Amino acid sequence: MKQVLQNLRSGKVEVADVPAPAVRPAHLLVRTAATLISPGTERMLVEFGQSGLLGKARAQPEKVRQLVTKIRTDGVKPALEAVVSRLEEPLPLGYSNVGRVLEVGAGVTGFAPGQRVLTNGPHAGIVCVPATLTAAIPDEVDDASAAFGVLGAIALNGVRLLEPTLGESFAVVGLGVLGLLGVQL
Repeated sequence: MKQVLQNLRSGKVEVADVPAPAVRPAHLLVRTAATLISPGTERMLVEFGQSGLLGKARAQPEKVRQLVTKIRTDGVKPALEAVVSRLEEPLPLGYSNVGRVLEVGAGVTGFAPGQRVLTNGPHAGIVCVPATLTAAIPDEVDDASAAFGVLGAIALNGVRLLEPTLGESFAVVGLGVLGLLGVQL
């Protein structure tokens, strides 16, 4: 099976051959039909991966604080080994996936094999995703349109957090995909 992975140390992005996941309890196994690239998030991850260690430290000061704490508790060598190990783990890219259910995990209700769904799964041929992060797609919605559902949910959450009422004005700063969806909402 193919999956888009990024090496966080070098920033290299590749389409890799990986084993297909197995279904787990409370999850669905889904064969991908379409995924959506989230330009802001995925560009940020690629740029983060391509930056040097100093750039990575500047981008994530909370991780630097965790590293300092780990150095104090475990020592320098184990802490640095943990950082190197973490940077060597391939990072799956993507979080807006459309496909058909292959298998339903134990304890899951409301989904059936063959059903079209939107998930927060990555760019991969087959994904195993929590049923709670999956939604059925109505028949009249095509796969390409449905793939915008996760980004639409993120934009909707932003609008809901503002609790707008009639007569109020809001400014949307940044008109990327999420900003444009927020403006429409």
